[in-house]
This record gives sequence, structure tokens and C-alpha cells, in this order.
Amino acid sequence: MTGSDAQAPASGTVVSVEPLLDIQLQLLIRLLEAEPQSSLPITLHVPGGLVHGDLITQQAWKADWAQSVRRLGGKGAQLLAEFPETVDQSLDEVIGEQAPEHLPRWIHLRDATLAGAEGPFTVPAWRGRLADVSGWSLTRPE
Repeated sequence: MTGSDAQAPASGTVVSVEPLLDIQLQLLIRLLEAEPQSSLPITLHVPGGLVHGDLITQQAWKADWAQSVRRLGGKGAQLLAEFPETVDQSLDEVIGEQAPEHLPRWIHLRDATLAGAEGPFTVPAWRGRLADVSGWSLTRPE
């Protein structure tokens, strides 16, 4: 088949195109899940600039999220602390065992420093879309 043989979608046809995700980064995240307490230093290039921190599993991120929200205190802190776990449980109920095992689409960091136009700042727990990562390195800036 040549380029001229390809047919364009008919007018009015909706075409969904998923961004290309870095398979090596996805598999690195999956590998980390085998040792949930482990972490790796990483620097990511994302649209807003650089993000660096410790690459962790989604489960570790949920625990860090809950801990950081509880430190805020207030009436809604406990409810908000359980939010990521509640969302996951709801999805499990809807999708159930029928969901195929997919490669990760999200990346989670602990003690992440975001370095953009506004200057660097650090957050205890960070979550980003893998589709937004255009480059990465298993190091932190010095």
C-alpha cells in the first residue's frame, strides 16, 4: 500500500487519535509496581517546564496524597484524603474483573519540584499524564 492508496475519513467522520506514549517509561512504571516501596529519581520534560522528584507507584502516591491532605486539617480533609482511593474503588465496581490490564497512562512523583516560568516550587505528591511527557531522565538536577 502506498501513501496514495490511503483513504481520508469521509466528511463528518469523527476520528479519535491517542497520543503516542513512551513505552519504555510505561514499562519502567510497571516494573516499579513489583516493588511498591521503591522509588527512582527522575526528571521529566512537560509542557510547563521541568518536573523532577522520586518516581513512585500509584498506590504510594495515594498514600502520600492522603497524608499531605490530612496535614491541611479542616472539615473536609478526611473526605478529600480518601478521594483517589474512592475513585479507584468506584471504577473497579463499574469495570470489574473484565478490564484488560493496560500499561499506565499516569506518572506519580513524591517530593516533586516543578521548574517553570514562575520559578521552582515543591509539592509532596504529584500526578501527571504520560501523554504530556516529552522527555525524561533517571536523574535529578543538581
